[in-house]
Amino acid sequence: MGTLASELGLHAGRIAGQPRLYVDANVPAGLVEFMRARLRWDVLFVLEHEDLRRARDGEHYRLARQLGRTLLTLDRDYLDDERFPPAESGGVIVLTAPTERGFLGLLTRLDELFRAPNRVGGGSGGPAPLDGRKLQLHVEDLTPDS
Repeated sequence: MGTLASELGLHAGRIAGQPRLYVDANVPAGLVEFMRARLRWDVLFVLEHEDLRRARDGEHYRLARQLGRTLLTLDRDYLDDERFPPAESGGVIVLTAPTERGFLGLLTRLDELFRAPNRVGGGSGGPAPLDGRKLQLHVEDLTPDS
């Protein structure tokens, strides 16, 4: 057993530079597992935390920013700028797809965006990568223009 610093260093090294997301309760657990296992994202999933699972949308919105995480959801209510002002946001990504395969495609494309040289995503140590902004991604966004 190592020191606290060495143990935390191993964990921090594993997730350093990875997108840090706050995923609300309406995102299926299978997508969360994909984000963690396949994409290697640092995901806080509210359903895994007893004190967060029944929180209201406003509380999730506030906590995501406070924790320096981008809120990922399927809930379009977060697109209401009056109720959820972008300036008070750590960033919001709203996904829309008719099938699980569509969601996986959106997440994979989002991962490419996070990992691009001039990326919008990233690790800890500052504001969330989409701080003050919202993205709504549709599965149609994956289809090239005809």
